[in-house]
Amino acid sequence: MNYQIREEAGFRYVDEGQGDVLLLLHGLFGALSNWDGVIQGFADRYRVVIPLMPIYEMPMREASLEGLVAFIEKFLAHKQLTDLTLLGNSLGGHLALLYSFKHPDQVQRLVLTGSSGLFENGMGGSFPKRGSYDYISERVAYTFYDPKVASKDLVDEVFEITSSIPKCMSIVGIAKSAQRNNVAKDLYKINVPTLLVWGLNDTITPAEVGYEFNRLIANSELHFIDKCCHAPMMEHPDRFNELLNNWLERHPVIDEQLLVGNREQTVGSFQ
Repeated sequence: MNYQIREEAGFRYVDEGQGDVLLLLHGLFGALSNWDGVIQGFADRYRVVIPLMPIYEMPMREASLEGLVAFIEKFLAHKQLTDLTLLGNSLGGHLALLYSFKHPDQVQRLVLTGSSGLFENGMGGSFPKRGSYDYISERVAYTFYDPKVASKDLVDEVFEITSSIPKCMSIVGIAKSAQRNNVAKDLYKINVPTLLVWGLNDTITPAEVGYEFNRLIANSELHFIDKCCHAPMMEHPDRFNELLNNWLERHPVIDEQLLVGNREQTVGSFQ
């Protein structure tokens, strides 16, 4: 899909459409293109915003979930975005949860798909191995139920990333940070409507992880997509969009200013 990648104040991002803000967060080896189907399906009636997170450029001392949350905070402050619907895949889901814990007043709805935060098999149980194209090809294919989804372009992109020692060090630092950061004890804090979309055949965050998120997040609903692994929005974009669209329509964004105005009007009528 053709869309403009904007560059501004040190940020690279997609900002398409108008309406309620859907903020999309990609995973550890993710890219803006992971969300092509969502951009195509929702930019006609929502404002779809996707920051390219600096996973591979972060200094080692900042290569952590905390560093990435700080980046998201700076990006949102720069763009003056509020009343968010956060969508996160894999590590992006983990970041969406951490942001929601810190800024519950900014988040209206939450969508997690293949999220880390409880349990995950990173890269199929191992850290990226530099210099082996076959290994990287196998690990990328491991992310999908149908290995054909792991196109040569996608494999080439990941291979280029993992061929860089500094980028590999950042990846390992962030992956270890994610493994240390278990969110189970804090999930009771999530009280906004939450949609969980899981690949029934997910090998990285297996189906039981989706069930556990559903159990621990009070106002959540869980859907599985069959013959689907870790990135439902890429493997089954039409079904993912259908589930997302139906859920968004059932859980509209609440206009806080309108609510305050209605309360003041109601109070005034009794005075």
